[in-house]
Amino acid sequence: MGFWKSLFGSDTLEPTKKTKLRQVPNQSGQIFFSTEKDIDLYELEELCDSVGWARRPIRKVRIALQHSFVVLSMWEHRGGFRRLIGFARATSDYAFNATLWDVVIHPDFQGRGLGKAMMEEMIRELRKSDISNISLFADAHVVEFYSQLGFNADPEGIKGMFWYP
Repeated sequence: MGFWKSLFGSDTLEPTKKTKLRQVPNQSGQIFFSTEKDIDLYELEELCDSVGWARRPIRKVRIALQHSFVVLSMWEHRGGFRRLIGFARATSDYAFNATLWDVVIHPDFQGRGLGKAMMEEMIRELRKSDISNISLFADAHVVEFYSQLGFNADPEGIKGMFWYP
């Protein structure tokens, strides 16, 4: 859908009060964050496909975004073209706790510090709402990345439990 939108619709996203510009070193374009929840779901699916995630029903992804406390997207903006290159969302009890979900950076942009920048931005957004406990679930190959950002595995001996149908 993102491809067709770029051909037939205005794909330029101008900065708004919810958008934060950040220049990427050694790139002619700009990278910016947005906390707008209105994201092209097909473009989000393309991003998730790029890292090999299993497909999810679009209708359920839409519901998940609508019910998320914070949605953070990262965009490459070059001339009149924009491209979704990163994404994360958080659910919350709106008082004490938040859990991060769906953290992804396009493989073409990994290794440039953008994942760290996105996580720092997400933590800033959550701290603005006085959220003090932030959790996430991480695959084994990214545990070290999150550890470097201050996340701890099972802090204070807390053990998570799960129920699956």
